[in-house]
Amino acid sequence: MMIMEYLKRNRVCQHDKVSPEVDFAYCPDCGELIENQWFIMRCACCGVKVRAMIKNGEIVAQDKFCHNCGSSIYTIDRIDKINFIDVNYAVLVKKVVTHERPDITQSWVDSTQRANDIRLLLQQFQ
Repeated sequence: MMIMEYLKRNRVCQHDKVSPEVDFAYCPDCGELIENQWFIMRCACCGVKVRAMIKNGEIVAQDKFCHNCGSSIYTIDRIDKINFIDVNYAVLVKKVVTHERPDITQSWVDSTQRANDIRLLLQQFQ
């Protein structure tokens, strides 16, 4: 039983419940904001679309060489919206969106307490 608890605790969320149809969504399992990014791999020589997959967090081609020209060099293009024609060639990457939160807290004086409408910034405490 301890082995199962250890494996469950160290598991990273794959965000499987986030729909690929939306651009941004919150994952119901972990609560993170997820951005769906679509990529298409093309041959660098002839520009033909090549089937791709994700292996160890990298986008790689399923075949080592292009079926059209035999080249082994590929380019990866990011697309904003997926077309139904490109569904067989596109790769979906679910990226966690991080927000930078400043560590500064500011307070403002209420303007109804003062006679004039000048708002003053209070002293900053850390």
